[in-house]
Amino acid sequence: MKKEIAINITNHIKKWMKSNNSFYVIEEIPTTFNTLQNFQQWANGKQIVSAFHLNKIEEESYYLLFIDWHRNENYYLVIYVGNKSTTAAEIREVHDLNGKQSLVWKYNPLKRDGKNAERKAYFKQVFGSLQVDIPIPNSSKDVDQFFNDLYKLCRNRQSADRITDVFDI
Repeated sequence: MKKEIAINITNHIKKWMKSNNSFYVIEEIPTTFNTLQNFQQWANGKQIVSAFHLNKIEEESYYLLFIDWHRNENYYLVIYVGNKSTTAAEIREVHDLNGKQSLVWKYNPLKRDGKNAERKAYFKQVFGSLQVDIPIPNSSKDVDQFFNDLYKLCRNRQSADRITDVFDI
């Protein structure tokens, strides 16, 4: 995504934070010269628009990083799980449909156990498509729904990733 889009989303989140009255608690993570330090080896030192720690009551927390993930001026929304051990999603694509922009993410498991086709089939069957579209907030009023969509994406991805543990596939 273009840096301007990342800045726009960040501005809506920051405005939302000032009037927050929801199930979400969010904290902005300080940066040094627009980079993270002592966060996680793959994120440290890269240019960042903003970083947040997002909590939902009685659910897992996530870190939201609006970051130049590959150091090529193409910004991503990278979502880390609460313990920072892995990413739940790396989103860079933006689609424009009838003047409304959405972040686009595609489920593409890369596990090395030979069961990725089964994971993809499960994801598509249960969630309708391998592609997830998340409308970009147009104002701070849209931020709650944006967070709901991000949580849903992360839960669905984690469910599909773990399906081979649930069933003997």
